[in-house]
Amino acid sequence: MTAKVRGGAPRIALDSADPGAVDGRQIRAAAFQGVRLEYTAEVLARHGRAANGRALVVGSGRGLLAHGLAGLGFEVTAVDPSPAATALARAAAARNGLAVEHRTAPAERPGVPEVAFDLVYLADTLEITGDPDRVIEEAARGLAPGGLLVYDTVNRTPVSRLVYLVAFQRLPMTRVVPAGRYAARRLRTPAEVAALLARHGLTDGGICDFKPRSVRSLMAGILARRSGRIDDDALQDLVGFALAPEGRPVVTYLGHARKGRL
Repeated sequence: MTAKVRGGAPRIALDSADPGAVDGRQIRAAAFQGVRLEYTAEVLARHGRAANGRALVVGSGRGLLAHGLAGLGFEVTAVDPSPAATALARAAAARNGLAVEHRTAPAERPGVPEVAFDLVYLADTLEITGDPDRVIEEAARGLAPGGLLVYDTVNRTPVSRLVYLVAFQRLPMTRVVPAGRYAARRLRTPAEVAALLARHGLTDGGICDFKPRSVRSLMAGILARRSGRIDDDALQDLVGFALAPEGRPVVTYLGHARKGRL
């Protein structure tokens, strides 16, 4: 049952251990899990890489993506700026018998070794940070030569503003994150991200659109989760996010880059 506040609205709280709270971060992670893992597997295959070695997840939240990558075969380190999210991620890893290292650290100062990772995934990061240049710099620093950076983020378009700035954090019926979580100035176009990648010696590998089965399925999923009729785990099937390689990203997109070999 979803926790209610005055007026019958659900309680919106990020990284909350309260199972009744509506956490837009976790809702997003659950809905995106399938396309994130599918795209990562495709990028690895495109570059002739196996799903093994060391991976770093930046902005890992409750650990869903990090645990998915561990299931593929990676040795995973995960960092997140929220101590509450780190605690929830550690507990989830323990329940599932996963040896994932979870740390509390910001994306701008992850505190990880240099040239240590075969894969770095930036999740829930580029649309949140106020310093994307530093985030990409740190990701590039952590990558081993030939390593791959994968990310997903929110484009800056009229439609993305409507979805993320209005529907997800202002409209009472569809709100899932606190006001201020997203801001127009922190939404990044593909060209802006490509310029950041190049600045830090990463070769842009292109982007891929992804979208829900329909606007109707997305809204149905949000409303069902807010009302407590479904849990986060049921979102992926209900909303039906899928890769759209030939599409033009209007709201969200995935992308990747490669660090050159010495």
